[in-house]
Amino acid sequence: MDNRENAKYDSSNIQILEGLEAVKKRPGMYIGTTGPRGLHHLVWEIVDNAVDEALAGFCDTIQVEILPGEVIRVTDNGRGIPVDTHPKTGRPSVETVYTTLHAGGKFDHNSYKVSGGLHGVGASVVNALSEYMIVEIHKDGQYYVIEFDHGFVKKELTTLGDTDKSGTIVTFLADPKIFDESNEYEFETLRTRIQQLAFLNKGIRFSISDSRDEMKIVHKDYCYQGGVSEYVSFLNQDKKAIHPQVAYFEGEQENIIVEIAMQYNDGYASNIYPFTNNINNPEGGTHEEGFKTTLTRILNNYGKNANIFKKDESLAGEDTREGLVAIVSVKHPDPQFEGQTKSKLGSSDARRVVGSIMSEGLDRFLMENPSAAKIIIEKSLMAQRARLAAKKAREATRRKSPLDSLGFASKLADCRSRDSEKAEIYIVEGDSAGGSAKQGRDSEFQAILPLRGKVLNVEKTRIDKALQNKEILSMIQAFGTGIGEEFNIANLRYKKIIIMTDADVDGAHIRTLLLTFLFRYLKPLIESGNVYIAQPPLYKVQYGKMVQYAYQDKELERILSEINGKPSLQRYKGLGEMNPEQLWETTMDPETRTLLQVNIDDAIEADRVFTMLMGDDTESRKEFIHENAEYVKNLDV
Repeated sequence: MDNRENAKYDSSNIQILEGLEAVKKRPGMYIGTTGPRGLHHLVWEIVDNAVDEALAGFCDTIQVEILPGEVIRVTDNGRGIPVDTHPKTGRPSVETVYTTLHAGGKFDHNSYKVSGGLHGVGASVVNALSEYMIVEIHKDGQYYVIEFDHGFVKKELTTLGDTDKSGTIVTFLADPKIFDESNEYEFETLRTRIQQLAFLNKGIRFSISDSRDEMKIVHKDYCYQGGVSEYVSFLNQDKKAIHPQVAYFEGEQENIIVEIAMQYNDGYASNIYPFTNNINNPEGGTHEEGFKTTLTRILNNYGKNANIFKKDESLAGEDTREGLVAIVSVKHPDPQFEGQTKSKLGSSDARRVVGSIMSEGLDRFLMENPSAAKIIIEKSLMAQRARLAAKKAREATRRKSPLDSLGFASKLADCRSRDSEKAEIYIVEGDSAGGSAKQGRDSEFQAILPLRGKVLNVEKTRIDKALQNKEILSMIQAFGTGIGEEFNIANLRYKKIIIMTDADVDGAHIRTLLLTFLFRYLKPLIESGNVYIAQPPLYKVQYGKMVQYAYQDKELERILSEINGKPSLQRYKGLGEMNPEQLWETTMDPETRTLLQVNIDDAIEADRVFTMLMGDDTESRKEFIHENAEYVKNLDV
């Protein structure tokens, strides 16, 4: 029977979603996700509008408040959203902005020269996804207010009297029915971004406060006259800078404003953070390419002209970036991005303009600071020698099978499956836990790699030394991706890389060492969502024949409250305390286990924290632990 005539496709199949109904029906299309990241994205859409006013020169103070009940209020002292009648809609302009997609001043370069807002959909999308929104406007001596309910006008624009202020106040409550996981804001996520915006917009005063707990109201103010130069100093605060001055270059060409700040430290990681209109571009793009190319060319020219190089000696790009922290910030009137997200800038003019401003600025810096120039060139030459040594060491990481002749990966108990989409590998500390894991696993798709002792702290060593460490070599061989220039994620042999350590201080330390290694040398594995942390149970509760496992103290309390009588309680300190069946049932069985996926929502902050935790600055580490102690649960001392 031919069903094609019953599957007609005509105008009756085409849904026209009026106004903001499209946003409510498919919120993920507009904010990426209805999880925590999407929730915080609502705040950035409103803050971005205020920042755009600041970039246009009409605003110098922006306040973000988290109020009781997870209500957000954003206040700026800009011009105030227009309240006159919009010619196309016949309604007040402020109403049009908050109820119509792609309505706003971002498309009019007379209003905003540059904009960080998302295609003009920001304000209306936040309104559509909010239970309620109130917009207050101080403009031209008058105080106005308009209220919305689930995206619709609840109280029309009214005048409440005279005012001597100027600006806009937006108060909203995200709709808990849409943000199903949680509508609870993470203060640190908001604070970090607010501070970043202050660094990227010198002289603009930002503040953030959290009054959800009236017993502990938190308030932070940020204003940096030095802008991105102060940002680099901040990122280098837990590292040892090898020259005191932060090199800073700025300029404007072809209507593109460029700010660059850079400083080298004695570490080995390269951290270049590119921004377009205040938005971080984690995949880089043309502005970063312009920076890197110019850096290599100028340092090579200087080294040759200063007779520092030997005959025919020159630096490769990666040599010039070891230990470098740099911010490359462009303000572009019409940026073009690759793909749907703004993770990579594609505008070719940005490469040219950044290169030009960087070239002139870095040349001048090196000439005016010869001692710093010499230190930078010498560090780059040392990096070159380490790179060549690492290239030889990397030969040892190439493998035809996990059980190769070098024997480094001989401890690996591989799985039978060669389907990388199904295969997973457990990185386990110690031979006893490794033994239990090998016996308890499903050998069809689960591989086990036991590590002996503490993994090398790569924060304090170059890659050539790291590649001489057998434990690190074992992991690189087992993963199959290679490392450095030869890294290719397409060769990854396991969809999931699972770190499984004991639930004690030593286990936490080993986990941090492993994450530091992955973050520094195999970061794409984290970015692609391939790295997980296993969650073994903390307690075993047995009452008669009934056995239950508790993964948190709260869970233990709940189990104990449901049991009458006196059950036996076992506190697991190590994985080796569980027999293979228990380890499978609690930690390795895909049907019952709990895995935490490791992600890098803010790579800049992650880098700073890894440096602080694993570097040499003990005072910063103590301060961090002191500030965050209240968030730590189940800490064994």
